[in-house]
Amino acid sequence: MELTPRLRLMNWLVHQGLTGLPENDLIRGFCERCCAEGLHLARGMVFIDTLHPIFEGRGFRWNDAETNESDAFEYGSTNEGEAADAWRRSIFYHMLENGHQEMPLELAQGQSYNFKFTGDLLDRGHKHLVAYVHQFGEAGTMGQMDCVYSYWTTRRDEGFGEQGLEALRDLVPVLGLAIKSAAQADITRTLGRVYLGRDTAEQVLRGRITRGVTERINAVLWFSDLRGSTAISESIEPDEIIPFLNDYAQASIDAIHDAGGEVLKLIGDGVLGMFTHENMAKAKRAALRAEHRFRHNMQTVNVRRTTEGRAATSAHVGLHVGEVFYGNIGSDDRLDFTVVGPAVNEVSRIASMCRSVDRELLTSSAFRAGLDAAGRNYLVSTGRYALRGIGQAQDLFTLDPAIAADEVVGGKYERYLAS
Repeated sequence: MELTPRLRLMNWLVHQGLTGLPENDLIRGFCERCCAEGLHLARGMVFIDTLHPIFEGRGFRWNDAETNESDAFEYGSTNEGEAADAWRRSIFYHMLENGHQEMPLELAQGQSYNFKFTGDLLDRGHKHLVAYVHQFGEAGTMGQMDCVYSYWTTRRDEGFGEQGLEALRDLVPVLGLAIKSAAQADITRTLGRVYLGRDTAEQVLRGRITRGVTERINAVLWFSDLRGSTAISESIEPDEIIPFLNDYAQASIDAIHDAGGEVLKLIGDGVLGMFTHENMAKAKRAALRAEHRFRHNMQTVNVRRTTEGRAATSAHVGLHVGEVFYGNIGSDDRLDFTVVGPAVNEVSRIASMCRSVDRELLTSSAFRAGLDAAGRNYLVSTGRYALRGIGQAQDLFTLDPAIAADEVVGGKYERYLAS
């Protein structure tokens, strides 16, 4: 590849990196443009570690022919099991261990070093391969993301040639920089969703980070906490406490998300969530749908934990509706994007009343009032109560016991939630 098309491709990579083109589109565009300019790529593979609670990193691939391989994939930890063995047998592990930044292989001449994938590549007609390791400086790392790994193959008998290798040496670092930029944007979104919540993260990433910038919204509020968690935590081994809390947090968070809600905060064993919709009746039904799914999730968790001989419990849920302030609260350099207002205090008090009336779910009268007639019929009064710290007593409601006792009524309630 001559200098002019090389510069043209570098400019394209810089432009697409600035516009935020996804990694798999970057790889595809890069490889297709290389081929069009006479650099005969047959396969390109790029890996980059990430900062994610589940995945260690992501990979992207391009082939010059149709395959059943996906163009993007995620991989888990390479510290143990088969993944660790595969990593130690890879060309990249060999390069890191021996301090190589570039490593060519003449596959057609049997130069494979018994790396994991080289035999398969040769069987598919790839004759030559060159691999690169581009490491970041200390200031450029993020978690385990400290390097871009890539390899490139050609089917040409004569290989890439010196001019082709010179082109790759110039181009691949620019591609790596564009991929790193896209990966950091992905990491930022992931961290935002994980630590702030899905909608809240989007609000922050759109620039709403000024202290005191809030909006007044009507929302259905959810507060759940575990029954007897303090006593259970004192009775189990210390290293069992976090898995115990995680299991039940997963049950509630999945239920809220599946119903379209937002998890705002984890408070010990408590979960604060909200549901919003232009039609508040739909938001309330979504909250009931989440509570119903939560019970199924809890049952699954309890069966598993009991089978494993580990502590199990139940949970209380309070549902309320009201006007809240949604936005940034805190100091100039430490903010919390959350909801505040009397309704938030009330929903936590309603959830705490579950213990007193021996019910797993309690809703406020305001929550029940906004439901349609069918929904209101499924909620029955437990009486009128004065909530701690709340000035006025109010009626609280729970699910009609017939929903659990009568299959016909239970089936109707499930259809109501699904409608």
